[in-house]
Amino acid sequence: MFYGFDISEKTVALAKQAEADCKETFAKIDENAMICASKVLKGFQDAKISTAHFVDVTGYGYTDDGRDKIEELFARVFGAEDALVRAQLMSGTHALYVTLSALLHAGDTLVYVSGEPYDTLRSVIGTSGESSQSLIRCGVKYEDIPLIGDEFDLDAIRRRFSGEFVKVAAIQRSRGYANRRTFTIDKIEKVIALIHEVSPKTVVMVDNCYGEFTEDREPSDVGCDVFVGSMMKNLGAGFAVSGAYCVGKKAVIAEIAERLTAPCIGKDLGANFNQLSLFYKGFFMAPATVAATLKSMTFAARLLELAGFSDVSPRFDEKRSDIVQTVALGTAENLIKFCRGLQRGSPIEAYATPEPSAMPGYPHEEVSAAGTFVTGATNELSCDGPLTPPYTVYMQGGLSYEYGKLGVMKAVDEMLK
Repeated sequence: MFYGFDISEKTVALAKQAEADCKETFAKIDENAMICASKVLKGFQDAKISTAHFVDVTGYGYTDDGRDKIEELFARVFGAEDALVRAQLMSGTHALYVTLSALLHAGDTLVYVSGEPYDTLRSVIGTSGESSQSLIRCGVKYEDIPLIGDEFDLDAIRRRFSGEFVKVAAIQRSRGYANRRTFTIDKIEKVIALIHEVSPKTVVMVDNCYGEFTEDREPSDVGCDVFVGSMMKNLGAGFAVSGAYCVGKKAVIAEIAERLTAPCIGKDLGANFNQLSLFYKGFFMAPATVAATLKSMTFAARLLELAGFSDVSPRFDEKRSDIVQTVALGTAENLIKFCRGLQRGSPIEAYATPEPSAMPGYPHEEVSAAGTFVTGATNELSCDGPLTPPYTVYMQGGLSYEYGKLGVMKAVDEMLK
């Protein structure tokens, strides 16, 4: 079955048990994938997508119908007023910076209600690093409201937003490197309703990276004003080679577009760089690819538990709201071995040996594995972790369940050997 792979009999036996234990969870994942796929297919049909929308457009892009149409498609599928889907947005972090800098000006206040954000966003905000272009250096005031365990502090949020006006409230859906659960749409819905109740003019932004199509609802379904993510994660499905998106209220998207291009030009500027067919195909395949990823991570959680690593989050039978799986591996040696094993189970640069090193934007040495077709595409099978106790590995991706399963088995087998 595992032709050409040196996987021990012990790991194979554990994998068989893990897969059997995951059958019920797999069925729920398939059910959600069908719901999301139905939305996407209906969106393609209602938007009347044709091959004419795949045509390459150069220069200013003033007549790029395909670019305009994919933004209509995103808005339709997510039940929003408008969208910005661009190759010129180079990553999720870039899209978040463009969004926040468009909505916030000197004297405005940004409050993260999901606690302190992950490392690269701290540099964007200005709580770390020394960039002259950070939000704080540009005069934006920043606060965050700590969580209570894995939960929003609803009382603190009510008090804060009942007081001095907050221009933007931000919610980070995925955990980043925080030791907490990912927020479900149900939990995000309660927070958005609370903020809009006490401060109706506050713009609520959701960092949706890693979360798309993991549930049957998105932030736009529960009242958020704008949500942001990367095309090199869930929605690109391994096809998109760059890009990011913003989806939300028309007036908010217009401000973000003007920050990306130029005032009074906004969405009218920006050729598609011949990326549109990849964007369309990636979005079309995203529900199936996300389902494969969720299965791969569910399998990983159970296999790691059976192998003796009980500190996994989420567990194999828990509800998931993103594609990230974490496990505390206990030692630096285990973390390095796991990453090396995952690299050896990858299609690209499987011969490489991951080594710990410094990484821009992060305070500790990191070790990572990513044998991906698209550099930085973490919806393909990848993992990384800081070399600090408890030596937690953060893993995500898997373009198909079969490849995800093989990669995870190689990673676990490397540790067990």
